[in-house]
Parts: sequence; C-alpha cells; structure tokens
Amino acid sequence: MRSPALKFSKSSYSGRDVNCVEVAHIPTNFRKSSYSGQGVNCVEVGDLPSGAAIRDSKHPDAGYLPFSAAEWATFLRAAQL
Repeated sequence: MRSPALKFSKSSYSGRDVNCVEVAHIPTNFRKSSYSGQGVNCVEVGDLPSGAAIRDSKHPDAGYLPFSAAEWATFLRAAQL
C-alpha cells in the first residue's frame, strides 16, 4: 500500500504500456525540531513533495512516518493549541 504523502512515478525506463517499478522521493533533509533542547534527541522532520515525514533522531535508520500535506497542516494546527 502506498503512503498518501509519497508521490510515486513510473520509472523512465518503463515502456509506455508496461507496468514496472515506481519510485518516490525519500527525504534526506531531516532537521531537528525547533522545540528540542541542545544535545537532546528528539523528533526530526523532513520535507516531502506532498507533505512531511517524521523520524526518531535516536534511530534515524529505523525509517520514517510520512504525512500528506493536509494531515501535516492539521497536526501543526492542533499542536499550536
């Protein structure tokens, strides 16, 4: 199942009428939350073409959780309350 926050596109090496591998941008620009203290591990956020992704800074190789733009905006509004 595809994540709603990842935009997949057909490989340029696929033929017009052939189903093949699809690829998606994986964020590499994760940055530490501005609410984290110095020297404290926390949540990191990375930009996706259609939203954002978060990961645990203590375990960056464990993967990330992607969110669509609408989900991310809802989260940010709720976090500001």
